Amino acid sequence: MSEQNSAEPELIDLLHLGRPKVIGAWRVGEVIVDPGPSSCLDALLPTLERRPPRVLALTHIHLDHAGASGSLLRRFPDAEVWVHQRGAPHLIDPGKLLESASRLYGEQMGELWGEVLPVPRERIRVLVGGESLGPFRVAYTPGHASHHVSYLHEPTRRAFTGDVTGVRIGEGHVLAPTPPPDIDLEAWRASLDVIEGWRPRSLAMTHFGAHDDVGAHLAGLREQLEVAEAMARDLDEPAFASLVRARVADSPASERAAYEQAMPAEQSFHGLARYLRRRERAA
Repeated sequence: MSEQNSAEPELIDLLHLGRPKVIGAWRVGEVIVDPGPSSCLDALLPTLERRPPRVLALTHIHLDHAGASGSLLRRFPDAEVWVHQRGAPHLIDPGKLLESASRLYGEQMGELWGEVLPVPRERIRVLVGGESLGPFRVAYTPGHASHHVSYLHEPTRRAFTGDVTGVRIGEGHVLAPTPPPDIDLEAWRASLDVIEGWRPRSLAMTHFGAHDDVGAHLAGLREQLEVAEAMARDLDEPAFASLVRARVADSPASERAAYEQAMPAEQSFHGLARYLRRRERAA
């Protein structure tokens, strides 16, 4: 993987459902971080076919980040997948993952995410966090998902953080995506400490782009986690969703639509409500 040592990270806008700034895949030499769903392959493949990837580095297995993995491995026989040990079984046999996603998306599954093919076991590199893989350092960063990892590209000091550093479209507000099933706010806050401890120069996010104001960004997300937790505790779903949308009301219309597509407010409510019920039962 020598090419990735000096490669400058490249953002590929996957134009999810034709809309810009919703889902972005990151290319670092021979590594693709979060290739996105199969529904976006038309936007991704022209770049990959010019320079075939050797690695799909997944932050987590949610379909908007990893749904195309099996399809891409069929096209690129020399590629492997990096994924946390908790996510690996669901790539090998995606049945439970698809069942869970279908409860959220129903008849929209095909349009939103496209085909989801299994990943051969022998083409998976299982991660636990703490690995050094070429120029990348890996950290286990749960909170948004129990199997979430992040990658630090040491030559550029850019951290590839999936969803654990939130959703931020353009120069807009940072929001916390909290869909079901396994949001854990305590773990999430600890993961932000891990990211901050890397002292990255920028955060490379799937939703969307790179942000260099790392300290302010992380502080904003910590605040949003507090606010969203209180809102989910005190409000019903419509009131919660209304306040989330009000948070980005000053953004341009195209960016408001991208926020809505990347992070449906109702799903964020249900993920937090589930977390709060689980925490209450454990108390």
